[in-house]
Amino acid sequence: MKTFAYTITDEFGIHARPAGMLVKEALGFASKIMIASPKKEVDAKRIMGVMSLGVKKGSSRQISKHPTPGIHFDFISPQAMK
Repeated sequence: MKTFAYTITDEFGIHARPAGMLVKEALGFASKIMIASPKKEVDAKRIMGVMSLGVKKGSSRQISKHPTPGIHFDFISPQAMK
């Protein structure tokens, strides 16, 4: 598993449009990608889960990738989140 922290810089946090963009990017990977807040962890490939985190500007979230067996070159990077 690979993990990194990402701090939200968008003025409005993660609302519908950026959540949709994040989900679309995550769907391009075979691995399971999770976003964790202090209270819960959600699948980055599910828009309702991402939006349910209520992420505001300045908050930091842990992004983790759980590898799919046989897939070795599949990782979402902080640069892909911009």
